[in-house]
Amino acid sequence: MSAIRVLARPLLASSFVYSGYERLTKPQETADNLRGSLEKFAAKVPQVRSLADRPEAVARLLGGVQLVAGLFYALGRCPRLSAAALVVSSLVGAADDYKDLSTTDKLKTVSLSGGVLLAAADTNGAPSVAWRAQHLGRSARKDLTKAGQKASRTVRRSAKSAAKTAEGILDH
Repeated sequence: MSAIRVLARPLLASSFVYSGYERLTKPQETADNLRGSLEKFAAKVPQVRSLADRPEAVARLLGGVQLVAGLFYALGRCPRLSAAALVVSSLVGAADDYKDLSTTDKLKTVSLSGGVLLAAADTNGAPSVAWRAQHLGRSARKDLTKAGQKASRTVRRSAKSAAKTAEGILDH
């Protein structure tokens, strides 16, 4: 891991870890802000009605996700997965915070979300699993084609050799 990642990951994660801790220890503040958003969401998706009835539980869940994912990201453990969890949690968190924030804080929230979104796409210089799978498939296809061509040449040569041998036997 590069020195920049060693420094940058904890710096980016610190805000989420702190926010997650605050939401876990003081869920009522987040729950009060989340209540309206949860009601609107439950009206559109009735299957999540129980979430709207328990905003403190949602606040704690959100805090737990931010705290754990932030720590994992800071430590470099499953960085893409933890960054993706931070993106989702920041979007949910923005729903409760956004309307009460100043312009500067709104900009900070959007900037952090953008930063963690970039982090979710960061492959640390290694190709992604999807890229590897795609190129493995292409490589296998090429190898199979070459093997088929080689087998075809071998069969043709063997057939010609067998035909010459048969002609030689018939001529005698």
